[in-house]
Amino acid sequence: MSTQAIAINAAARQRYLLVLLFAGFVLTGLEITLSGPMLPLFISRWSLNDSQAGIFFAVEFSGSLGGVWLSSLITHYLGSRTPLVLGYALMTAGLATINASSMTVVLFALAALGIGYGLVVPPTNLAVAEIGGARSASLVSLVNLAWGVGAVSCSPLVMLALKYGFLTRLLYVLAAFGALLAFSVIFAELPAGKHATSDATAKATTAGPGPAITIALAALFFLYVGVEVSLGSWAATHAKRLAGGGSFWATLAPMFFYAGLLAGRACAPFILARVREYRLVMSALIVVIVGNTLLVLATRQGLAFATMTIAGLGCATIFPVCVAWLSRWYGARAVRLGGLMFSMSSIGSAVGPWFVGFVSAHAGSLRIGLLVPLFSAIAMIFLLLLVRRQAAA
Repeated sequence: MSTQAIAINAAARQRYLLVLLFAGFVLTGLEITLSGPMLPLFISRWSLNDSQAGIFFAVEFSGSLGGVWLSSLITHYLGSRTPLVLGYALMTAGLATINASSMTVVLFALAALGIGYGLVVPPTNLAVAEIGGARSASLVSLVNLAWGVGAVSCSPLVMLALKYGFLTRLLYVLAAFGALLAFSVIFAELPAGKHATSDATAKATTAGPGPAITIALAALFFLYVGVEVSLGSWAATHAKRLAGGGSFWATLAPMFFYAGLLAGRACAPFILARVREYRLVMSALIVVIVGNTLLVLATRQGLAFATMTIAGLGCATIFPVCVAWLSRWYGARAVRLGGLMFSMSSIGSAVGPWFVGFVSAHAGSLRIGLLVPLFSAIAMIFLLLLVRRQAAA
């Protein structure tokens, strides 16, 4: 076979893999946000209070934390194909059983969705970065936009499925898609990780920021993801309790939040070309605080949808910039510290929405519960002030 033919075949295999990874991230964005629009259904089915309902999120996102740790371990010994296949298989099982009549089965389904999410996300980002080479940042941004497409489509799909009575069939179709992805990845050719940092390079790197900056950055990861998941997860339940549309339109509430998030991330590369990262994150947090405050004060669904969009726009750039700071400040050490930072993110995603439900149940008002992400965003302002000099360096 000629060199040209070999190159053409290699390019075709890369395109095939990218199609799988992008399609997989659409499903990943959809499945991890599915509990939000389905939460009112769970509350009604088992007559739960908000504290009990928060357990659903704690189980799902605790599973994602375990999935991240498991993904790192499996990838080290068996490569990135195995966690991808296992992750999509667990998503398949979770999607097929999440609408069960038994609360115990639903909790197991959510755990499966969370673990599957944690297994799939790290190797997907790594594989896309490897394929992208010099344009890895752009390609990784695009695959995360695919995640946003899944997250945005989740709420309207659930709303239509509930209205026309095909929720179980929809979940089976999504489960079948997950099974198809798991099967397809078995035959895909994944990159070999040529850009991985060697131990020698890691040892040679400079010390980087001190413990105080590291703790502050870890806290930013923890608080930010807690804010994002809390707002997205409780949006539908909060909207259902407001006047002006009823439970049918309330199911769409998370879509407005994730639409703002998606739009903001699509615009982020253009904004970052003109605005310094620190100033952008500080401005974004102010937008989140304004949106969250207006959400707490909203009395009608229409206004709540608008405030959710504002909060989503504010959230869009915070996490990507924190990841960029991790890579820039710590160099090769970021490979080791990344496990800590992303673990803090997973813990935040488990604790944040659960704590909203806990506060809501004890205060007797979900409005009071939604003050949790608001105060978290305010705390992030003070953490940003601690890392200001490092960010400006």
